[in-house]
Amino acid sequence: MVTNRTLKERKELFKSNLSKYKARIMVCAGTGCVANGSLKVYEELVNKIKEKGLSVAVAVELEKEEKDDYVMAQSGCQGFCQMGPLVTVYPQGILYIKVKPEDAEEIIEKTVINGEIIHRLLYVTPDLNETIEKADHIPFYSGQHRLGIKHCGHIDALDMEEYIANDGYAMAERAFTKMTGDQICKLVTDSGLRGRGGGGFPTGRKWELTRIQEEPTKYIVCNGDEGDPGAFMDRCLLEACPHSVIEGMLVAAKAISATEGYIYVRTEYPLAVKRLKIAVEDAKKSGFLGKDVFGTGIDFDIHIMEGAGAFVCGEETALIASIEGKRGMPNPKPPFPAQSGLFGKPTVINNVETFANVPVVMQMGAEAYSSIGTATSNGTKTFALTGHVANTGLIEVPFGTTLRQIIGDIGGGVLNDDGTLCGLDFKAVQIGGPSGGCLTKKHLDLPLDYENLKSVGAMVGSGGLVVINEQTCMVEVARFFMQFTQSESCGKCVVCREGTKQMLNLLTDIVEGRAKAETLSLLEELAQVVKVGSLCGLGKTAPNPVLSTLKYFRDEYNAHVFEGRCPANQCEAFKKYRIEEEKCKSCGVCAKKCPVGAIEGAKGVPYVIDRDKCIKCGVCIESCKFDAVLVG
Repeated sequence: MVTNRTLKERKELFKSNLSKYKARIMVCAGTGCVANGSLKVYEELVNKIKEKGLSVAVAVELEKEEKDDYVMAQSGCQGFCQMGPLVTVYPQGILYIKVKPEDAEEIIEKTVINGEIIHRLLYVTPDLNETIEKADHIPFYSGQHRLGIKHCGHIDALDMEEYIANDGYAMAERAFTKMTGDQICKLVTDSGLRGRGGGGFPTGRKWELTRIQEEPTKYIVCNGDEGDPGAFMDRCLLEACPHSVIEGMLVAAKAISATEGYIYVRTEYPLAVKRLKIAVEDAKKSGFLGKDVFGTGIDFDIHIMEGAGAFVCGEETALIASIEGKRGMPNPKPPFPAQSGLFGKPTVINNVETFANVPVVMQMGAEAYSSIGTATSNGTKTFALTGHVANTGLIEVPFGTTLRQIIGDIGGGVLNDDGTLCGLDFKAVQIGGPSGGCLTKKHLDLPLDYENLKSVGAMVGSGGLVVINEQTCMVEVARFFMQFTQSESCGKCVVCREGTKQMLNLLTDIVEGRAKAETLSLLEELAQVVKVGSLCGLGKTAPNPVLSTLKYFRDEYNAHVFEGRCPANQCEAFKKYRIEEEKCKSCGVCAKKCPVGAIEGAKGVPYVIDRDKCIKCGVCIESCKFDAVLVG
């Protein structure tokens, strides 16, 4: 049996067998591509190979001596979500984007069998000047430095043997058989690895604080409760390479002498949960989990806990309460989880990305890993790059990378509302989700790390990065995040529960035209109270989007309150509909369509909109064939 072999033997066996196939077809089966029909593409590719009288395997066969002609694979998220479904043909490494089931026969006939390129399925740069065949030549990929997500999209998400073939579990074996807990903690501390879930606390230090506790029962908890709007870093990792997270937890378990672990995942991530369960079972069968791990006599098992979707459970003490079967609400610290965490025992809690980086740190060594990034923020960080940018998706870059590099090089530039490129002419970048803040064009060359972002009123957070173009109202952006935070407040402390509600009301007054001069000062004062007086980190950071937009876009707030206008012309309360005399043909169609009779005119005379009667429904714009009705 394969599981009776050493890791080295299993690695060599997999690679030897993979090389015997004529070609391998990798279909992205991450949530984004699956939603766009990638599984149907996968099925059709298999069917077309069989229709041609050829044989195909759906996984790399290890025990079978005579191999099939071709082998298929379902990878996890490859990161380039907007271009899915993605199909890669190896050994050439040709990447096809936006593939449909009807493209399957052509891919098999031309590329898989004959080695020809199908140019219409290749990636085209946003400026339409270049067509690119291979993923690593596309700026979206080539501009990254992938460490934590290096296997995502490159290996079969369900095949543990392929993870092992890429040196998987070698670091866990080394930790269990050759290292002491003290040595592991020192290595991780020296690497400079900090928690990737938001706070950025030094990982090795957290482990050491837990290790030295005399209590014999200790726990490892993986925080996969990813709730930020637009964030999908943890989900992609769990879908694409769950074994890297398990391996990181194994190393942590050996470091602090824990015998039990929990992975807390949002139940809204069914694909991640499914693949995680398969990975845990496969690891148990190989002796990597359960009794006598790696034959050392040490036990460590992992349980999977599905969360109910409460944003506050991303806070570590609330997450602990949820695992214990209590209502997910935060508790005051100290004591910290390292002293008294899950079931009152010393507990290490790190997020998915942090654990996935642990095997990387051990493999590279502390010195090599710490050389990446900045002096105080070592290594790399994954971001969910979304919003008004040409290339959206999951990216990983070294700390210290600038917005200019991320948006301009990897992202391909900023998009206007009509889809046209406008280079780096953006209004803001919201970083860190509801707990983060806004950056502006003046921050284009600011190296992104924990300290620099904190100094400008933002934070790394879990890794959301939303690009906002000039056509966006920043007051409405602040209101959106405050609405999210307010609805997700657990309600335990009055300052957060009532403070966020009143802040939301004040922001609503501003965008709906009811604000007065004192509204802004009251909003700012209340934001500071919530920031200082809230119980947990989520409440303390809830005002960040408001405070950062007040700091960098005060003129937009002033325009709403004192000038009665929205500079971005997005807020309905300030929209003013008018008819341009030169374009009006006096046809009267708009007047007939207006539901409130707000438009008057006569034959030969341009029509006029009565703004007091106008309800701003937009029917007049839709009905005018001459584009005579304008807003502004």
